[in-house]
Amino acid sequence: MADPIHQFEIHTLVPFANFGGADIGITNSAAFMIATTTIIVLFLMLSTASRAMVPGRLQSVAEVSYEFIANTIQSTAGKEGMRFFPMVFSLFTFILVANFLGMVPGGFTVTSHIIITATLALLVFGTVLVYGFWRHGFRFLKLFVPSGIPVVIMPLIVFIEVMSFVSRPISHSVRLFANMLAGHITLKVFASFIVMLGGFGAIGWAGATLPLALVVALTALEFLVAFLQAYVFTILTCIYLNDAIHPGH
Repeated sequence: MADPIHQFEIHTLVPFANFGGADIGITNSAAFMIATTTIIVLFLMLSTASRAMVPGRLQSVAEVSYEFIANTIQSTAGKEGMRFFPMVFSLFTFILVANFLGMVPGGFTVTSHIIITATLALLVFGTVLVYGFWRHGFRFLKLFVPSGIPVVIMPLIVFIEVMSFVSRPISHSVRLFANMLAGHITLKVFASFIVMLGGFGAIGWAGATLPLALVVALTALEFLVAFLQAYVFTILTCIYLNDAIHPGH
């Protein structure tokens, strides 16, 4: 059986230098992040170049994407949340395209690495903290003091609220990382069953039809998961930003 973890290994493609025993260069992870960003930029440039009154297919996709993220932000964080539209839109498109590129045979899923998802989650967490204190000052701390709570249990509630807030980057990053990692491992395992059974001749190929059908179904499911995880990351980002905009409970 092929090693299902091998697909997540990071390799240096273009070495530049060696600093302190660490190779400095472009890795397969960095290459796919560059490819992801390039695809997004080229698509948006091409789709919005004409700005036609009657949009074509590319422009329609760009406009639908804009409206989808704009509606998501306004429904969770209000109109004031639109000032964060560039960041939220960038996060959604980056995660979505990166997830889809990982589905290409021979591709690399950058969101299957916790260092990538944790960096994105910390970006959101840091934005919430900076904007919350900049916008509200120490009134931002009202986020941890729910109204209407008896004084006796107030310290316990504040402790729970603080721990819940601090753990946000962990849950935010692990959810995306774990789903993408588990999905690709499952696909690789069932695909290996097809090759293994094929080595037993005609009977083996007949038995391989079941894992083949599962691989096809799981591939379709994984495309759905790729979109859903990008959306879940985005909607949680909007919810957290809403706490920075409206810290009162």
